[in-house]
Amino acid sequence: MKSRLLLLLVLSTLITANLFAGGFQLNIRGAKAVAMGGAFTAIADDPSAVYWNAAGLSFLQGTHIMLSSHLVAPQTSFRGVSPQIDRYRSENRVFFPTHLFASHTINDQWTIGLGFTQPFGLGTTWDENWPGKYLAIETGLTTYVVSPVVSFKPIETLSISAGFLYGFANVKITRKSPLSSLFAEDAFVELEGSDNFAYGFNAGLMFRPKDFISIGASYSSEMEYEFEGTATTIAPSQFASQVPSGNITATLTTPQNIAAGIAIDVTNKLKLSAEYQYIGWSSYDTLAVDFEDETFDDIASPRLYNNSYILRFGAYYKLNEQVGLMGGFYFDNMPVDPENLNPSLADSDRLGFSAGIDAQLFEKLKIVGSYLFISAKELTVDNSKQIYTTGDSKFNGTYNSIANIFSLSFIYSF
Repeated sequence: MKSRLLLLLVLSTLITANLFAGGFQLNIRGAKAVAMGGAFTAIADDPSAVYWNAAGLSFLQGTHIMLSSHLVAPQTSFRGVSPQIDRYRSENRVFFPTHLFASHTINDQWTIGLGFTQPFGLGTTWDENWPGKYLAIETGLTTYVVSPVVSFKPIETLSISAGFLYGFANVKITRKSPLSSLFAEDAFVELEGSDNFAYGFNAGLMFRPKDFISIGASYSSEMEYEFEGTATTIAPSQFASQVPSGNITATLTTPQNIAAGIAIDVTNKLKLSAEYQYIGWSSYDTLAVDFEDETFDDIASPRLYNNSYILRFGAYYKLNEQVGLMGGFYFDNMPVDPENLNPSLADSDRLGFSAGIDAQLFEKLKIVGSYLFISAKELTVDNSKQIYTTGDSKFNGTYNSIANIFSLSFIYSF
């Protein structure tokens, strides 16, 4: 019946919207990299190189431990549904992704490193009775990745690296679903799931032909998450046998990333960097959801993301022997066509503006602080494929989003 089909469609998109949208790949791993707009692949001169470009570890002598934490505060609003102009705001939430990195020089040629990061960890919450309640109410995701790496320097000016990626994740998403056009009460749908073993690899290259120039490149592979979870639908007793629930599985693939950049010492105090990052979002085109209970039909939901890119620019100015100033800028191209946009993540073309400062507090301890402001271009959707009523009405309207990110890193070297 129609209510069953609608609930199946709800479940088909439960864990898709938040996982791989461009806005959730913030690349906030290390305050210095954030302060320089993420144009860090050709620099990679602190332990966060484990993520950005592990080949940089070969030029980082000694043993280093880095703890980095970030305060992320996103805000999203929706104006509509067209032709209405009522404004709805998502709940203001604050997230604290934290990362740990370490590196150790074995000898003149070999260096090892280890990273523990939270690459995705944001979420959105809308009022449970807003017009988009059948598309999204609450979406929350936390992922973790452990990455051991090794860097090898065959000659003084060149290094290469390789590493293994091990990931695990948890997700919880809720929304409502209509039961019938003749029945006023809604069903409440909740999904909780996890995957404890996803894996991939990374590789990097760093070339320094002259003392004042460095060229870097890095690659991070796709990671396939096989979520296992439970779908729970709360509905009036007369509909209990018709709504889907029980154990489900879903396979999702994160995109590959390729980055290449250059950094130049313009003067003894000023360094400039630029970078191009390619993200293979086309790997995220369809999600298949399988119900353990064969009473319910397995389904596939198209997401139709496109390959995308980010342009990054950064600057570092050495104020004196203890203090340095940083600034950066980036453009993040929207990876999904507007008609496929879902309010669980109001994506759009994004601009990032950043600044920061580092200070050598003691001989072995450095502290780095930064601020990043992300502004998403206002996006009006007038041909949405997202259906938000039993009458197949389209969820057209205008989205606005911003995010404020404060980062702090401590680096201990010995």
